[in-house]
Amino acid sequence: MIRSILCAILLSLVMTGMASAEQKQSVGIYDIHYVAIGSTFITPSIAKTYGIKRSSYTGIINVSVLDTSVDGNPAIPVEISGLANNLLDARINLIFREIREGDAIYYIAEVPYRDDQDINFQLAIKYGKKLNTQLKFKQKFYVD
Repeated sequence: MIRSILCAILLSLVMTGMASAEQKQSVGIYDIHYVAIGSTFITPSIAKTYGIKRSSYTGIINVSVLDTSVDGNPAIPVEISGLANNLLDARINLIFREIREGDAIYYIAEVPYRDDQDINFQLAIKYGKKLNTQLKFKQKFYVD
């Protein structure tokens, strides 16, 4: 089911022209994949299954971390926390939920936004003593 969420998200991004480049950060042997989209890009049934609020004013941040040193690049469980802020510096603590489906591990958080708004994200990602990094990115959200 999660793979279908990710496929639906990526397909939606491609179809709307928002996917201009892969959103990935490599840190040593780990690849951190991330995407931030409006929650209306996911179907109502997927939103209901995973308790995601679908709204024209709610975004979703999806993060997964893969170990590239192992065949098949398996997902790894991480500790993740984050902060989102807009250009007026209104800050929101992101609360990530871990979702597992088979070998896939995803971390999802919701963030409110207004139309045509840039949101800056700062995430802290840890995996024991092997990974301790910061991920920073910006995403523009639109109300549909």
